[in-house]
Amino acid sequence: MTVAQGTLAHEPQLKIERAGNKVTAVLAGPWTAEHARVVETLAGEIAAQADRHHLIIDLAGVQRLDTLGAWVLDRTRHELGGSGLVSDFVNATPEQGILLNEVAYRGFQELPKPKPSRFVDFLVDVGRTVAEAGNDLVRGVAFLGQLVSAFVRVLLNPRRFRGSAVVNQLEQIAYRGVPIIVLISFLVGAIVAQQGIFQLVKFGATPFVVDLIGILVMRELGVLLTSIMVAGRSGSAFTAEIGSMKMREEIDALRVMGLDPIEVLILPRILALIIGLPLLTFLASIAALLGGGVTAWVYGDISPDVFLTRLKASIALNTFMVGLIKAPFMAMIIGIIATLEGLAVAGSAESLGRHVTSSVVKAIFMVIVLDGVFAMFFAAIRY
Repeated sequence: MTVAQGTLAHEPQLKIERAGNKVTAVLAGPWTAEHARVVETLAGEIAAQADRHHLIIDLAGVQRLDTLGAWVLDRTRHELGGSGLVSDFVNATPEQGILLNEVAYRGFQELPKPKPSRFVDFLVDVGRTVAEAGNDLVRGVAFLGQLVSAFVRVLLNPRRFRGSAVVNQLEQIAYRGVPIIVLISFLVGAIVAQQGIFQLVKFGATPFVVDLIGILVMRELGVLLTSIMVAGRSGSAFTAEIGSMKMREEIDALRVMGLDPIEVLILPRILALIIGLPLLTFLASIAALLGGGVTAWVYGDISPDVFLTRLKASIALNTFMVGLIKAPFMAMIIGIIATLEGLAVAGSAESLGRHVTSSVVKAIFMVIVLDGVFAMFFAAIRY
C-alpha cells in the first residue's frame, strides 16, 4: 500500500532537531520498499539519536509511504517505548495514519502461561470424556434408527436387498476368520484348563476342571473372544473401507445417483456380522473345549471319555444358548461403531488412522460392557 504526497524525491531523508527535552526526527522523501536499505539505516539513526525522554517523528515532508516504510517506523517507535522513551507521530496525513494503524508493530513476546493445575486438568479431561461418550451414545441411537428404517424398507421391497453383498461380507467376516479364531480359542481353552488343573490339584478336585472349562467357555469365553477378534479384524476393516470411500467422496457419489449408502454399504455388512458372529462363536466354543480336553488329558490324566461324560453332566442347553444369545447383540454393537467411525472420517490419512483406532477401542470396550450387562441380566433371571 502506498500513499503519495507532493513531488517525489529520489531517496528518504532524515533531519534531527533538538529542543529542550524533545528530539524531533523530520522525515522527507519516499519511505518505500524500493529504498528499504536506506529506510532501515535511517530508522537505526533515529533510535540512536533518541537519547531524551520524548521523541517526535514528523511526517510532514514524507512524499510517499508504503507498507514497509510504515512498519519500520512503527517498529522503531515500539522499540523506543520498550526502552522507556515516549515517541509520537505528527503531521501525518489521514492516509498515512490509516496505514500506520494497519501495520502497527506487534511484539512476539510469549504471553505468560497460566499455572497448570493437575486436578483441574483431570476434571476437564473427565468432563470432556463424559461429554464425548454422551455424544457417541446419541449418535449411535440415531444411527440405529436409520439402520432399522433401512431394514424395514428392504423388507417391504425385497428387490432392494443386496444378497450378493451379504454373501461377500459373510465370506470376509466368517469364512476367512475361522482359522485365526479357532486357533486362538483352542490355545486359550488349553491355557485355562492348564491353570485350572494346577490350582485344583491342591484340593484333589482335578476332575472339576471339566465343569470350569465347560461353563466358562460356553457362557463367556467363546463369545467374548470371538467378539474381540471380530472387532479387531472386521470392525477395523469396515471403518477403513467406509472411511476411504468417504475420503474419495464415493459416498456422496452414491447419494447423487439416488442410492442410500446405508442400504448399499452398511446394511449388508451388519447383517453379515449378525449372521456370522454366532457361527464363529459356536466354532470358537468347540475349539476351546477341544483345547481344554487335550490339556486335561495331558496334565490331569482325564481321558476323553471321562471329559465328555463330565462335560455333558455339567452343562445344559441354557449354558450353550447364553453365548449364542449374546452374539447377535455384540455383532450389532461392533457394526454400528465401526460404520459410524468410518462415516466420521475427514479428508486426511491421519483422520482415517485415528478413527480406525477409535473404532477398535470403542468396539472392544462396548463388547466387554455388554457382556457384563448380559451376565447381570442372566444372573437376575437365573438362566
